[in-house]
Amino acid sequence: MRLVQLLIPTGKRDAVLGVLAEEGIDYVLTDETSGREFTAVVTFPVPTNALEPVLEALRDVGINDDGYTVVVDANTVISSQFEELEETYAEEEDEDRIAREELTSKAKDLAPSLSNYALMTIISAIIATAGLLLDSPAVVVGSMVIAPLIGPAMTANVGTVVDDHEMFARGVKLQAIGLGLAVASATVFALLVRYANVIPPLADVTAVGQIRERVAPDFLSLIVALGAGAAGVVSLTSGVSTALVGVMIAVALIPPAATVGIGIAWGQPLVSLGSAVLLLVNVLSINLAVLVGLWYQGYRPEHWFQESNARSATVKRIGVLAVSILVLSAFLGGVTLDSYQRATTESDIREGIEESVDPPASVLSVEVESTNTAIFQRPRRVVVTVGLPPDAEQPLLADQIDTVADDAAGRNVATEVHYVTVEQNG
Repeated sequence: MRLVQLLIPTGKRDAVLGVLAEEGIDYVLTDETSGREFTAVVTFPVPTNALEPVLEALRDVGINDDGYTVVVDANTVISSQFEELEETYAEEEDEDRIAREELTSKAKDLAPSLSNYALMTIISAIIATAGLLLDSPAVVVGSMVIAPLIGPAMTANVGTVVDDHEMFARGVKLQAIGLGLAVASATVFALLVRYANVIPPLADVTAVGQIRERVAPDFLSLIVALGAGAAGVVSLTSGVSTALVGVMIAVALIPPAATVGIGIAWGQPLVSLGSAVLLLVNVLSINLAVLVGLWYQGYRPEHWFQESNARSATVKRIGVLAVSILVLSAFLGGVTLDSYQRATTESDIREGIEESVDPPASVLSVEVESTNTAIFQRPRRVVVTVGLPPDAEQPLLADQIDTVADDAAGRNVATEVHYVTVEQNG
């Protein structure tokens, strides 16, 4: 619930009190004696979901931004009439939905000053880079906790639906600056780590598990980003804490940005390409989910004549975001298909080799090594371990297994066959 304190302009007292009486709202009226153009101060409690329609009704009778309207949280209101008011609005409105005025205020508060935003982003990116190079999930998660990236995404899209061009521009600007700073600081730090020999020499950064996860994104990455954006909308519009959702949004942005920098520092363009696509898809998907969610929940500009402009801007920006995501999704689709085909090929190789070896020999293990590329890998070598009874003669299986592996892979692969003696039980 909210407690509202409103300055009533001269000549508007009866109109304001009429609106409150019509809504069934209890109020306290205090005369204004400062000699200004205001006649009184009225204080009244309202349910959270009633705030927006009440302010709209007051605006219709001439209450505008020239005066003061202060809205604060109220923990408890003990009043049978207030309970009736809650029941009335519970039937008409979403109980958790905050007012448009609160939404814009909260979105602005989420976007910190440029200096603090830049500093926290740089620190977060450096910690994430260290965590990726150390292959430490704990350090990577820690970097996300301090990343201030939720604010700009919310600010830009709230600015769109309420037709606030300044808010929209600031949100977009902060997002661009933040991602640019994250990539740049990650690159500089990764170069320092590489050439100062802070970690053991690393020829291929994709050998590190935490980095490899961000190099070949698939369609599940898109779902994660859309989910993060949707959760951001719910937390913002319901008035609950956005801290945990901010971590989720940082999950989708900071590690990929750090991986782009690592790829640049190690001179591996495919690493930077794959993670850059993931970064772009994530930031676009988060913005799309937030924008669609805000519009779906019915947030509109303050004045009716602005609604057409806001609707047009929203539709255009949703279209641009959706088309951009579709274009980038071609890459995600290629990686997803490649992952499926690679797994299928490796399975076919193993099954074919196991079926081609006859007793008393038995296949103990089949290891498939792929080409040393960040994405779109292909089988290049197969190492097979064959078990034989102690007294069995060693068969010549190399050519046979090589043929099976080549056929399953659809290309020429090197094959190694190792023989080991296996004791028979019983």
